[in-house]
Amino acid sequence: MNYLTDTTEIEALFFELTKAKILWLDTEVADYMSKNPRLSLIQILINDSAIKPENTYLIDVLDKPQLVEQFIKLIMANQDIEKVFHNAKYDLRFLGKTKAKNVTCTLEIAQSLPYFILPLANLQLKTLAEQIGGFAQVNKEEQGSDWGKRPLTEKQLEYAKLDTVYLAKVHRKLLELIPESEPDSATDNLEKIAVRYRQIQSQWKLLDSEVEHLKDRAKKAMEAQNIKENSTFKMSHYERTTVKANLIELSQMIVNMELEEKIDITLTKELQKELAQVLKNVKIDEEKKTVLTLKIKQNEQESDFNF
Repeated sequence: MNYLTDTTEIEALFFELTKAKILWLDTEVADYMSKNPRLSLIQILINDSAIKPENTYLIDVLDKPQLVEQFIKLIMANQDIEKVFHNAKYDLRFLGKTKAKNVTCTLEIAQSLPYFILPLANLQLKTLAEQIGGFAQVNKEEQGSDWGKRPLTEKQLEYAKLDTVYLAKVHRKLLELIPESEPDSATDNLEKIAVRYRQIQSQWKLLDSEVEHLKDRAKKAMEAQNIKENSTFKMSHYERTTVKANLIELSQMIVNMELEEKIDITLTKELQKELAQVLKNVKIDEEKKTVLTLKIKQNEQESDFNF
């Protein structure tokens, strides 16, 4: 196992890693629930065609700020090396923050994919590894263990070693899904789009109507039974305030005001109708916006979708 604790060996590895094109990274933090969390381990999986646990380096940096700073300078701030994390915002708190360059976050990639492409209950690394990474069962029991205690146990080291393997597999799978969610519009196949649309159209209408029906039933039942929340639904109330003023009174007051700059108001169709005669003598600016409408043909009927 590539578990490094010797400063000289760690520094030598850092210089060797500057030649890498991509690294999959993770961290383990001691006292992470306290006000003073301490970086304990940096896990690094090197770029290799075969993603294997034995290619992961576990760098012990507990209470070694000089090593962390060196890693940030040589690796994290290096634009030429792609650094891949899951939930990178958390790890970057300990690895350079805004100094870090060329960082990829698999959580952000997963969040950017439509639900129909990645239909998962959550986007935790464990879930992604099991659902799309090809791992039957991911054990996260050691995640909350004491990473500030030395020596680390074999279970902790095994857990830390595997996290970057899960990450690399998930990363590669997510990259495969991106073209499916973001095809090239200039070459996208309209016939395939139409065929798929026809396949799901009736299902979508059926489910959409049932979902709205169930939501309405739940709202009425919770209101009638005075239930504010259960395992699935939560009722909330808010007041919607509409501010109105008499236009004649408002205009009279505006005349007596010394306004420092021009104030434009949006004229609704109702206002335009009411003030038709007045508007003939007022300079009006028009902003035109093109609205693209997609019409779906359905047996001489059309459904409109505005974008």
